[in-house]
Amino acid sequence: MVNGVKATGARSAEVDGPGARAPETDKRRQILEGARTVFLTAGFDGASMGEIARVAGVSKGTLYVYFDSKEGLFEALTTAERQGLAEALFRLDADDPDVAGVLARLGHSYLTELSRPDQVAVIRMVIGATEKFPRFGQAFYEAGPVKGVTRLTAYLSAQVAAGRLVAADTELAAMHFLHLCQAGLLTRLLFAVGEAVTEQAIAHRVDEAVRVFLAGYGPKDR
Repeated sequence: MVNGVKATGARSAEVDGPGARAPETDKRRQILEGARTVFLTAGFDGASMGEIARVAGVSKGTLYVYFDSKEGLFEALTTAERQGLAEALFRLDADDPDVAGVLARLGHSYLTELSRPDQVAVIRMVIGATEKFPRFGQAFYEAGPVKGVTRLTAYLSAQVAAGRLVAADTELAAMHFLHLCQAGLLTRLLFAVGEAVTEQAIAHRVDEAVRVFLAGYGPKDR
């Protein structure tokens, strides 16, 4: 199990007792790291289970013990990464009354991760494979964007209940905020247009996103 995700085609580990680690945990992680290197270099179609085994430093037989197909391994890798990222970024305390501060911190970490070259490469890779295997795109979407929006929706709903935001469709509001933050940035990065994203650019985008979001959803008596 990696980042809470059990992959299609992966055999579950067994734990002998409280606090014990299954012997295959590190091996599975080793395989996923090797697969990440190969998939990012060769793409889904260009990758082979033999090359993944070689880069991961395991035998092909061992690889098939954990993953019975390249498709299962690819799906396990991409959804685990996206789910782990969503869980790390969207740790929001519903009782935190500083809505502007919470949104600013979230926006900054969100854009910082979104603009990383390896994250952009993973998104391109999944898009490229989704035409042939639509389930890859759905699994990736549900593990990342859906999970992030769900957690932000819960935070915004709590703020509406506390009177810190106006009543609204909080799921749509969550998507509004995230799109205000990136506002075309991901599209530019996916097409490799323009310069690398700077800290200053991220700060400006997030400040404007928070300002516009609160202008629309903040209490009207301010």
